[in-house]
Amino acid sequence: MKVGRRLAIKVLNATKFALSFGEVDGDLGAAVTQPLDQAMLAGLADVVLKATKGFDAYDHTRALEVTEAFFWTFCDDYLELVKERAYGGQGDEAAASARASLRIALDVLLRLLAPFLPYATEEVWSWWHEGSVHRASWPAPDALTDIAGQADPAILGAVGAALAGVRKAKSQAKVGMRADVQSAVLTGPPATLEQIRLASGDLIAAGRIAALDYQPAETFAVRDVLLAPVEPRA
Repeated sequence: MKVGRRLAIKVLNATKFALSFGEVDGDLGAAVTQPLDQAMLAGLADVVLKATKGFDAYDHTRALEVTEAFFWTFCDDYLELVKERAYGGQGDEAAASARASLRIALDVLLRLLAPFLPYATEEVWSWWHEGSVHRASWPAPDALTDIAGQADPAILGAVGAALAGVRKAKSQAKVGMRADVQSAVLTGPPATLEQIRLASGDLIAAGRIAALDYQPAETFAVRDVLLAPVEPRA
């Protein structure tokens, strides 16, 4: 009951926060242009496929497992990475991409979670949809794939890991997550570093990083995080 309550409350709070950025005019799918947004939707397409197979096989536990795991990544990593952009910090087109992606993803996630959280999802669905979530069509992975194109879902995981490393350094230094970072070094395989570069704007904004350096290595790590001096209060 405690675990289920935590999930239901997160659905309510995350949706309220995501919708607060504002609506997007026109076709939501056409508005999605940023690599991180496309990567997130590509990952969600895979979740839809796995959850659907789980329900078809009467493996409801598996369907919930893959959906909930993605939902927490969506909240803890993706939402944190794009919120500055969704507010308009990188221009109107980039903001529209984030806002559209948030609404598309929430639309799909609510339908996936509806069999398990019938009341919470119905309430949230009513905030920007007509009718009942329980009468909405089941999500199709192809619709998400069409929007995401050839995006690599691993981009979100790579950028999320980089943000987690920066946050860990701030925590160890006993400063708030909004503390500025003068510089940080990311080491790792070239493919991983290239994934992070594609969404470096979001990482820099979320981590409040002034300068990022990339160095090839066998394993990924966030190193040499240099925090900006804190000015003493008057």
